[in-house]
Amino acid sequence: MEFEFKDHYDVDDLVRIVKILRSPEGCPWDKIQTHQSIRSEFIEEVYEAIEAIDEKDTEHLREELGDVLLQVVFHCVLETEQNSFTLNDVADDVCKKMIFRHPHVFGNVTAETPEEVLKNWDAIKMQSKSQTNASEAMESVSKTLPSLMRSEKLWKKAERGGFGLKDREEAYLYTEQKLAELRNAMQDGDEEEYGKKAGELLFAAVGLSRFFHTDCERMLYNACDDFILRYRAFETYAAENGIEIQKYSSRELTDLWAVVSNQK
Repeated sequence: MEFEFKDHYDVDDLVRIVKILRSPEGCPWDKIQTHQSIRSEFIEEVYEAIEAIDEKDTEHLREELGDVLLQVVFHCVLETEQNSFTLNDVADDVCKKMIFRHPHVFGNVTAETPEEVLKNWDAIKMQSKSQTNASEAMESVSKTLPSLMRSEKLWKKAERGGFGLKDREEAYLYTEQKLAELRNAMQDGDEEEYGKKAGELLFAAVGLSRFFHTDCERMLYNACDDFILRYRAFETYAAENGIEIQKYSSRELTDLWAVVSNQK
């Protein structure tokens, strides 16, 4: 096997390394992988890169972006083996896409604000995908996205299509309506309807949350962290006061939770 060891490698070297790993003389694990077999690894690497962004850790981010890049290259090499496309083809496609979708930079379209840019972007995207209405744009939203992120994108596309919640008050009333429908389903004992209405309530909550100018995924992410902190304080308080959580009723635990939360 011919390979040149260097002090500094580039993307072309990464492609070559993956090809070597996939060769008959390469790695027993790497050469049997497929798009499907490493699908979950791709997802995992992206989430780890997001974690590095949240940590504001530059070195960690550099490492995790390398892992994401490896996944991109690996998938491209799999297609190159089938004479389908290469990494350069992928780069060519995305370069052309970025030029086409930024006519205010590379053309003669005017867009002075981020809002105008997004409006133009959506119109160009619909045109490039031959979408003629909002429902077609909604159907193009990936179903593999986390449902919270997908819900937020669907609300945005509905609003841009002329249907949506006009303000916080309307969004709040809509959420209240879905909560009432959920209660009715619970009282009727209809499990199937209960599941449907619970989903509609969550979707409505996303519509309401969008009016607070923070992405919903971030809101829920922060709420999860806050819940962990509160629960840790709750457990500590219970231990210090000789309280056996398992022996308390739900009502007592709720009252105790409120007491501990108010001490923060």
